[in-house]
Amino acid sequence: GARDADLIVLMIDASRGFVSEVTDLLERLADVPHPKILVLNKVDLVKREELLALAEQANAMVSFTDTFMVSAASGDGLDAFLAHLAASVPAGPWLYPEDEVTDVPLRQLAAEITREKLFERIHQELPYQATVETERWTDQKDGSAKVEQTIYVTRDSHKKIVIGKGGAAIKSISMAARKEIAEIAERPVHLFLFVKVREKWGDDPERYRAMGIEFPKD
Repeated sequence: GARDADLIVLMIDASRGFVSEVTDLLERLADVPHPKILVLNKVDLVKREELLALAEQANAMVSFTDTFMVSAASGDGLDAFLAHLAASVPAGPWLYPEDEVTDVPLRQLAAEITREKLFERIHQELPYQATVETERWTDQKDGSAKVEQTIYVTRDSHKKIVIGKGGAAIKSISMAARKEIAEIAERPVHLFLFVKVREKWGDDPERYRAMGIEFPKD
């Protein structure tokens, strides 16, 4: 895949160093002719002299055009890295109409928005063990939309976390999601959230088919 790219970025977890997977990637990238950038992440966890040694070792194996040291957790170094990417990639043609926000179906996008708000609020108590599905999207006569979504969790205890004391958590999630969905849909939205327990929802083949992905058989 790297041979079809305009620009290649190799990000290394600096706290782990040169594990076998990293060495293998470096060896494979050495012969790829495209411009290559090295990014050392988690620099807040590693001493400066160790970072410089890692950068020197990587650049000895692969001809990187630039090296960036960043911390995704704190944001250090990210602005310079992103600015460099924006200035380096070639301009391309418009693939979609200029006023089209996304090519993702609105029902799917709405589910992702609610899922984002869910994890923003309770990610520490519920680490990625929930999903959201838009069950119904109904256009109303007044131009608004009635959206019904279900949040699926794997345990009853997770359901209580999502709902929160007195329904505070689910209300907060709903308000934040409704606002963003309405902005994307460019109309008022009435959002109704339900929470249900579905064990092993991640193994449901229908979820993969809905995203256009073949369900892994192994």
